[in-house]
Amino acid sequence: MDLTKRGWGRRHWLPLIHRKPLPLGDVGPVVTFSFDDFPRTAYTEGGRLLKEYGARGTYYAAPGLMNSTTPLGEHFLQDDLYSLVGEGHELASHTYHHISSHASSVSEFLCDVREGYLALRRCAGGMVSRNFAYPQGAVTVQAKAAVGIEMLSCRGNYHGVNGRIVDLSLLRANPLYSSTGHADSIVQLIETNEAVRGWLIFYTHDVCAFPSQYGCTPSLLETAIKSALARSMAIMTVADVLTSTSLGKSV
Repeated sequence: MDLTKRGWGRRHWLPLIHRKPLPLGDVGPVVTFSFDDFPRTAYTEGGRLLKEYGARGTYYAAPGLMNSTTPLGEHFLQDDLYSLVGEGHELASHTYHHISSHASSVSEFLCDVREGYLALRRCAGGMVSRNFAYPQGAVTVQAKAAVGIEMLSCRGNYHGVNGRIVDLSLLRANPLYSSTGHADSIVQLIETNEAVRGWLIFYTHDVCAFPSQYGCTPSLLETAIKSALARSMAIMTVADVLTSTSLGKSV
């Protein structure tokens, strides 16, 4: 069976192969709030909210989107990168041109991954982690194998909680979208994470009063933050979670 051509096969088998396992240890239960593409509101509104509650987020930025405007709104400026990291948030990579691994060869995709990481290093004075998120959550078998070696961690959009053994090549994550998400389902995920003492990752894009279909309102984000804190759950960036595990203690 050609897994790259059968979406159902890929969704079923990808979490099982080319794994890069890491024991979560006693870090959980922990929650990470991440933002893809880096619309400015993710920082100006989302970052502000996280800071108000003493928390920080992970921002997956594609340098090719810098200084642009899309249906998600205005994207980040170079100065935002310095401000973001200066406030304790994590800057992570998301390819350069925001291309899908489904629409390019593995060599083309890997080149864009490398180009995006190096461009962020230049733009942000080297202050970028080796954590990565697949644009559109699109992952092929070949991309998982190649990028999993290249980067420290890779986040997709396979839903669910990362359990006590985490796959760094395909971190599970859940959408925080006002268009489809409901506060009850978010709270339920947080309760599940508490029960299994796992690592729950949320992702969204713009954060504003009238978000795109891929963004959320400040109130929905705040609901998720408060729900996690109400259960004494740590809110940490991807980099901070990994630093707190056996991986961080060995480097």
